[in-house]
Amino acid sequence: MALNPAFAGRVFGPGEPYEVSRVKIADFADAIGEQSELCRSREAAVKAGYPDVIAPPTFAVVISMASSGEVNADPELGLDYSMVVHSDQSFSYSRPLHAGDVVVATTTVDSIKSVGSMSILVTSTEIVTVDGEHVCTARSTLVERGAE
Repeated sequence: MALNPAFAGRVFGPGEPYEVSRVKIADFADAIGEQSELCRSREAAVKAGYPDVIAPPTFAVVISMASSGEVNADPELGLDYSMVVHSDQSFSYSRPLHAGDVVVATTTVDSIKSVGSMSILVTSTEIVTVDGEHVCTARSTLVERGAE
């Protein structure tokens, strides 16, 4: 079953505020093997010019997945997640996420297209502080494999 092309252009969110904490940053850094002290030591981060510890660049996936999950779970989209391959992910930052940030995410369905028996879903998620400052745009491409 192909994805519903009427979803192209739809906007989901903003979602609930997400508070970035030192513990969450350190846990994520541990999980991906990030060794930088900027992710663990407030003193090191402040010395480097940041207000607090900073998150590794891929940390934004935690926030963007929660937002894009609303899109993917919508039954009208018709996505069979068991048939999905995550094709591409990119992040474009205005500044690093840091402990103390409170952000919200809004996801837009950029495009949906069919290629043979596959459907390709491209979304972009804008992550901004609750005060409206842009922090990051996360872009994701999912490919749903079709039936043989």
